[in-house]
Amino acid sequence: MSINQETVRQWSLPDLVDGCLRAGVRGVGLWRAPVRQYGTAAAARLVRDAGIAVTSLCRGGFFTAEDPGERRTALADNRAAIEEAAVLGTATLVLVSGGLPPGSRDLAGARERIADALAELTPYAAERGVRLALEPLHPMYAADRCVVSTLAQALDLAEGFPADRVGVVVDTYHLWWDDTVGTQLTRAGGTGGAGGASGTGGASGTGGTRGTGRTGATGGGASRIAAFQLADWVTPLPAGVLLGRGQLGDGSVDLRWFRQQVDATGYRGPIEVEIFNPALWARDGTEVLAEVVQRFTTHVC
Repeated sequence: MSINQETVRQWSLPDLVDGCLRAGVRGVGLWRAPVRQYGTAAAARLVRDAGIAVTSLCRGGFFTAEDPGERRTALADNRAAIEEAAVLGTATLVLVSGGLPPGSRDLAGARERIADALAELTPYAAERGVRLALEPLHPMYAADRCVVSTLAQALDLAEGFPADRVGVVVDTYHLWWDDTVGTQLTRAGGTGGAGGASGTGGASGTGGTRGTGRTGATGGGASRIAAFQLADWVTPLPAGVLLGRGQLGDGSVDLRWFRQQVDATGYRGPIEVEIFNPALWARDGTEVLAEVVQRFTTHVC
């Protein structure tokens, strides 16, 4: 298990590292803004000296602007994100692709601009040992945040590039509703995906040799799964919907089924718990992390 920084947003980066060490959690997913505030090089030293792996950096992306100047700015920001990921020692930069430009209804055009941006950024990222990871978001975010709404759409974009350079993020909060997700996980797993769409078939129990220090890989090296993230779906959704992710086990998502399906692809990378929830942020961070670990054991393993 890895803990995403936003799950315990109330903690500073040193508090996060200290809390993880005390809880026995050896992986963290980081966000650019607090890392920059602390200092990217200093953050890298902090986690490295603690023996904690940075399992992902969030986020790059927002590629859908039509204005040439805005596109140049976005690409420059993504190059900076790639460099930050390299300094932090993570091979996974999570991309939120961007919503529709103001006044636009052209979903196809927006997705074409994402493909164009990937073509420009992939060689830059590869030179620095960073894999770009497209995250499909729930369709309710398509207008303003991410026009890539399904795992199939993310794979359609990623498959234009080598699997070790562009992958996808599997996030239960965003994908749980899609009845094709089992088939698409098999597709994402490449040569390691046999059995992924058949309920629990092919799953490997609690994950065996899963480690927090690397992204997923299958036997043939063809896996597209760059990151696996967990949050539950609870209702009613809050105003703005962004901060409505639920604690593991509190909602509608069959978290163990997802873990089994991802295991069946051959993925042995980290599983990040990423929950945006003000109720969790208002609590003691040590208590929250202990609860996440307990819920992970109960509902995921």
